[in-house]
Amino acid sequence: MSERTEEQQVQHDLPAGHDDAGASPPDEGEQQVAFDINDFPGGARSAVEAVLMVIDEPVTEEALASALELPVEDVGSILDELAQDYADSERGFMLRRLGGGWRIYSRPEYAPVVEKFLLGGQQARLTQAALETLAVIAYRQPISRARIGAIRGVNVDGVVRTLLARGMVRETGQDTTSGAVLYGTTDLFLQRMGLDSLDDLPALAPYLPSAEVLEELAAEGLA
Repeated sequence: MSERTEEQQVQHDLPAGHDDAGASPPDEGEQQVAFDINDFPGGARSAVEAVLMVIDEPVTEEALASALELPVEDVGSILDELAQDYADSERGFMLRRLGGGWRIYSRPEYAPVVEKFLLGGQQARLTQAALETLAVIAYRQPISRARIGAIRGVNVDGVVRTLLARGMVRETGQDTTSGAVLYGTTDLFLQRMGLDSLDDLPALAPYLPSAEVLEELAAEGLA
């Protein structure tokens, strides 16, 4: 009987079904989790709910569809159904599409309860100055600090720093002429304001003074 070569010995020692084409087994982090969506008790609907319960920022229909290996149209229908079901059953939470993605939120009417639980009764609302500055940025972005200050008539450096720290605004670039840093709102701003996009900002026209009032202010040197 001829002796086996070293290569034959290695092949003999490999586990059954192992491909010895030179590729090493994938790392644990690279292994894909295989599943059949229909094997879950609640099917695709419950699978979508499971993902919604663990995300900390809005997720798009496309991202959900890719992760769950479902058509985007099916995921969209499931999300619409869940949102309606939650609303009809008067849950303490709701499913909304904000900032370009879907996420579960507590219902607005329960804000005092949630606020008291999370903050121990301490107020964490933005100040009037911060809200006014945020409004200027939202409607006039991209905009520089100097321009914001000119509109509000006060120095806004501290307020802008606060809004940056809160994640409500971000630096979007620099002015090509002056080199000043420009600011704009963030996705967190959209979420907090209950908006899907900046196009959903309410029109300013109804809140502006009429032409007659502006003329009176101009005559008095106030406009």
